Amino acid sequence: MTPPPERWRLDRQVSLALIVTLVLQAAAALLWAGRASARIDEMRTRLDAQAPVAERLARLEEQAAATRAALARIEAKLD
Repeated sequence: MTPPPERWRLDRQVSLALIVTLVLQAAAALLWAGRASARIDEMRTRLDAQAPVAERLARLEEQAAATRAALARIEAKLD
């Protein structure tokens, strides 16, 4: 007969190096998250500032297309 498998056991000793590593890792994660949040806020601000420019660009593209169509009609009449 085989003995029953051993269960998981956690050792109560935790080294200082492990604690320092976990604290540093948590601090680095918080710094990274803060920087990412700041970058997202900056990009959102830029996008909000560019919204009117995008609308004007769309209007100019439509006007250019209408102008090309008018020019094509004029050239067709001249021929």
